[in-house]
Amino acid sequence: MSPKLLSDIAYLTSAVLFIIGLKFLSHPKQARNGNLLAAIGMTFAVVASFIFIFGGGMHEMAPNAGLLIVVGIVVGAVAGTVGARMVAMTEMPQMVALLNGCGGGAAALISTVEFANFMNAKAAGQPVDPLGFGATMFGGVIGSLSFWGSLVAFGKLSGVAEKAISSPIQKVLTVLVFLAVLFTIGWSGTASGNLPFYALLAVSLVFSVLMVLPIGGADMPVVISLLNSCTGLAVAATGFSLQQPALIISGTLVGASGTLLTLLMCKAMNRSITNVLFAGVGSGPVATPGAAGKGGPAKSAREITADDLAMLCTNVPSVIVIPGYGMAVAQAQHITRELGDLLAAKGIDVKYAVHPVAGRMPGHMNVLLAEANVPYEQLFDLEQINSEFERCGVALVIGANDVVNPAARYDKSSPIYGMPILDADKAQNIIVVKRSLNPGFAGIDNEIYYNPKTFMFFGDAKGAIGKLVEAVKAQ
Repeated sequence: MSPKLLSDIAYLTSAVLFIIGLKFLSHPKQARNGNLLAAIGMTFAVVASFIFIFGGGMHEMAPNAGLLIVVGIVVGAVAGTVGARMVAMTEMPQMVALLNGCGGGAAALISTVEFANFMNAKAAGQPVDPLGFGATMFGGVIGSLSFWGSLVAFGKLSGVAEKAISSPIQKVLTVLVFLAVLFTIGWSGTASGNLPFYALLAVSLVFSVLMVLPIGGADMPVVISLLNSCTGLAVAATGFSLQQPALIISGTLVGASGTLLTLLMCKAMNRSITNVLFAGVGSGPVATPGAAGKGGPAKSAREITADDLAMLCTNVPSVIVIPGYGMAVAQAQHITRELGDLLAAKGIDVKYAVHPVAGRMPGHMNVLLAEANVPYEQLFDLEQINSEFERCGVALVIGANDVVNPAARYDKSSPIYGMPILDADKAQNIIVVKRSLNPGFAGIDNEIYYNPKTFMFFGDAKGAIGKLVEAVKAQ
């Protein structure tokens, strides 16, 4: 069997495993197997590349290529393994942003090398493939955008400039830089030498930073998904440049799935992608908790103790837990599962309601609850669970804010107007676990805090739920 046929079979196998693995990721029960299949598919792709390089005699053109590839694989494997094991689950959004940025940066570097090859061929009077040249340009721009945008997203997820940073000057500057990107694309396509392409990468850097800075931390799930899509498209473009089918297939899959996920999350917030990117939600003044409305009295919230809350939770037929970013920050997923197990042991129906954009990355709450071994059968999305709140004894909101704010239904002046929310306010009793009455990301007060059926259980989510667990055990 010829080396080319062997590499083609390996590439085909990797493509099939990528597709099956992606399909498995659509359900929590199969997600781990999906990741495993995709990893095996990538192994086949690496093996195919080795067969292509050494079986086709390409290594003779670059004798040290094999050694460099092996060194790169070893360094990447060690860094990835150590990093994945050291990073806490609550910091997974930051790691996802970094890994996504690495993919975009790799595509930009490959495009830089390929552009230099095209320029050398052009200088030597050789014909230049228009498709390959265009793909190289595209991969450089989008890869650079993904890399630097992911670094800014990492900073926001880490708490640096988490709020949206927006101003009229910044918006004008973004438009000017975008025009500069278009100009440098034209310059790179017509001029000779590598300087225009380096300028294009630099301008793409500035544009990516300006694009992500105005976006607040709570919109990061959409941004990460969009940047992930950009990385996939950049990788697919480098596949065309290098004529590598594995890169084309895997990049297209990532680009398509990332785009679909981005649109689905925008739909979950009832906002367009342009609104997420350019509206600057969360950059306005923060509302004062409990402030009086137009001509109305100041609002006050009622507080509840751990013992009283334990009595309430153990004397209702059902409890729906609504996790939010506050649970992630406090790393309270394990103690929350322990509470759910205690209540379930007392015959109480316990379910978890997960909003599509809760947290700081797609599926953030699902990942945390899965890490805490919450049974998949207890996890429900917004469409599945909303009809059950009216029959629910207690809606336990842990660190969630805007995804349970009733203002989204009727207040047209609200930045979250029209966003589908979890109907926690329709439960018979509402318990909100929070450090304070401070507003969420959107900067607006949450009227659910002042609902006659609501009790506030103040404190760090992990500590507060820990007190509740002890109180339930004492009964």
